[in-house]
Amino acid sequence: MKKTNQILKPRTLSLGDLILAVSSCTKNTKETVAAVADLLGSGQVRVENNGRFTRARVC
Repeated sequence: MKKTNQILKPRTLSLGDLILAVSSCTKNTKETVAAVADLLGSGQVRVENNGRFTRARVC
């Protein structure tokens, strides 16, 4: 991943927005998928459905 000094405040994004933000900092789609999966798996990013947290399954 490219190094950036951007710090984002906690906020609500769509999953598509998250993917676009991550892909702007990665070299290819494999890195993007790996980074998003890591963010979801580590708990740094949570998936929410109408205010309720849901589990994200990465296959």
